[in-house]
Amino acid sequence: MQLNYKHLRYFWAVAKSGAIVRASEQLNLTPQAISGQLSEFEQSLGVALFRHVGRGLELTEAGKRIFLYADDIFALGDELLDVARDHSARKTIPFRVGIADSVAKTLAYRLVEPALRLDEPVRLICREGRLNSLLGELAVHRLDMVIADRPMPVNLNVRGFSHLLGESSLTVFGAPSLLASLPVEFPALMDGAPFLMPGEDAAITPRLERWLETRRLRPRIVGEFDDSALLNAFGRAGAGLFVAPTATAEYVCQQHGVHALGLIDAISEQLFAITTERQHTHPAIVAISRVARDELFESPQR
Repeated sequence: MQLNYKHLRYFWAVAKSGAIVRASEQLNLTPQAISGQLSEFEQSLGVALFRHVGRGLELTEAGKRIFLYADDIFALGDELLDVARDHSARKTIPFRVGIADSVAKTLAYRLVEPALRLDEPVRLICREGRLNSLLGELAVHRLDMVIADRPMPVNLNVRGFSHLLGESSLTVFGAPSLLASLPVEFPALMDGAPFLMPGEDAAITPRLERWLETRRLRPRIVGEFDDSALLNAFGRAGAGLFVAPTATAEYVCQQHGVHALGLIDAISEQLFAITTERQHTHPAIVAISRVARDELFESPQR
């Protein structure tokens, strides 16, 4: 079987617009023609790509996977046309990085941003999700690297290597509106205070729970969050105290208008770069490792 790129283009247009009618207007075709081509495409692939939801269409799981490939294919096609029109254009290097939900987004940004400052232009493609899902994408070379708060699990049948980027202690933060009701000093102020707990996927969660237990601190857990950015948003609004890596403390205070209340140096949040290669070869990965070592963290003990 050979891939019909015309069918792929029609599928991609429908997936991006969310409806056959809108896609037909963009492609200057009738809805009936596109619908027929989509049916042929699904039959040739042997999978359903869409399901009907109300008056619109929603991608199936197979459709979502194929859409990611189509997105890359047509992005490269557009880049090819740009290069053909401009002989002076420099080739960009695609860099596909997956970031686990549990990784602090401020830390992820500070790690990945140097990749955009390389002499050789880089086109950054970021994916976010659960670690196991991202590692599956890494295994089929859909990603160049995964940033996670733990090394690659040993029970996964994925060939990969975990490179420790660095580690940081934790700092407890709170919004000014919340601090007025917490008159005692840290860490006693955490006892009975509303607290936003990282989700069960976060590597620090069990250690944080043990730290609270050993110090006989019983905060009132008002929420658990797999996504660190959402946790920070609730913390900024004063819903509860929260923790973030000390390496980002200054940024968190400035960005969210919160105060750093105290340091938990007994807990270290580690960050790993997981790749399919033992040695770093992609220039963006080399840049990320360098900024982690020289700027963001103390030199990790490997």
